[in-house]
Order: sequence, then structure tokens, then C-alpha cells
Amino acid sequence: MQSELSIVWIYPDLLSTYGDQGNVLVLEHRARARGIATRTIHVRSADPVPQQGNIYLLGGGEDRPQILGAERLRRDGGLRTAVARGAALLAVCAGYQIMGSVFGGEDGRPVEGIGLLDISSGRGERRAVGELAADVDPALGGLPRLTGFENHMGVTRLGPGVRPLSRTIVGTGNGDGTEGCYAGRVIGTYLHGPALARNPALADLLLSWVVGPLTPIDDSWYQRLREERLTAVLPPA
Repeated sequence: MQSELSIVWIYPDLLSTYGDQGNVLVLEHRARARGIATRTIHVRSADPVPQQGNIYLLGGGEDRPQILGAERLRRDGGLRTAVARGAALLAVCAGYQIMGSVFGGEDGRPVEGIGLLDISSGRGERRAVGELAADVDPALGGLPRLTGFENHMGVTRLGPGVRPLSRTIVGTGNGDGTEGCYAGRVIGTYLHGPALARNPALADLLLSWVVGPLTPIDDSWYQRLREERLTAVLPPA
């Protein structure tokens, strides 16, 4: 294990509409609970994205901030360099769409993404708002069912270069029965809640990609939240 974990929170001034900064707090807590020191870098949209971080995070945002974020990430190039050298990335909602080749901007007009994921996104016919539950791809090591909240107009098409993160049970997700996607150490998802507070195993997956095998910690509070939300949206077994 390395002695210090570097977490990079990208563009909190643009992409932090739905409390996704909570993902940063969860990663910090779960690392420190295992004796791993953390250093968190908040990168505002006027700043360059550092290339030597370990885990990068992007959150959700409205149309105009999403477009600005995509433009600046394309020009900057730091995130692409970091992912190419093996950094992990969690991109949520607007951040998820930015990672693809194109997404629907203001009035649905296509906007160029940064091309880190083999996906493209457009506007759906109606807004997806509400709780979401989905079963994770078994190839990711048996992660438990995902729970979260979605609020987006996006319909995302997955190319052959990615795999679906999960299959939806309740909710819309990508719009085709899947939710999110992953490739290498990059994960994209529509899940808010925030995602890592609702799904601590997903946080641990990101951590393990960087620091290696993790020791167990007390998840009782996380589990109570998960049980509450999943019980509220899933039919009785």
C-alpha cells in the first residue's frame, strides 16, 4: 500500500449540483479508516488538472456548466494523461456524459465530449427522476446491488469499448436497461445520493485499484442507509 492517497475533485465550481462532493468525503473516510493518509485537491475550472493524482472525481451539473467543463477538460488534457498512466476515475451524471464522444447540450444540440469512454449521449423524451436500483456486472468482483437517485434527461449509448456497470431493476439509467459503464479504471454512472455513500463497495473498488487489497471496516451505518433505500423501491422478495 502507498503511504498517501491523492484524490482530485474536478471543477467543484461547475460540476457539484447534487451533492456529489460527498463522494470525496466517503473516499477520504474509508481510506483513513484503514490507516491510509489522504490529500484532496480541489481543482477549480480556471486551474489546470494535475496529472499525478490517484483517484479523480467529477460530479453532476446543469447544461451550461457541463458545456464549459467539457470545453476546459478538452483544452487542458490533464485528466486524459492521468487516466492513461493508470489513475482511477468516477464520473457522475453530467461528468459521465462529458467522458464520451458527444452529449446533448442546451436545447439538445450536440456538444463534443473528451472521448475517454466509448459512449455517446443525447436527450431522452422525458426526464428520469427518482430512485434507481441495479445489479452490478459480476466481472467487477461481486459488488452488491447499486442504489442511488437519478435526475437527468440523458440517454447514453455504449460502444464496444465499454461494459455496462450494471443492469437496472428500478429506474432509467442509460435508457436501455443498463446503468453506467466502465472501462479499465474509469467508471461512469448517473447515480447521485451521493453514489459512494449509498454504495461503499463501489468506493472500495476505486480504492483497491490504487492501493491494493483492503482490510474490512465497519459498514453498519452505510448498510442501514442501503437497506432503507432499497426497501423503499424494491418489491418484497
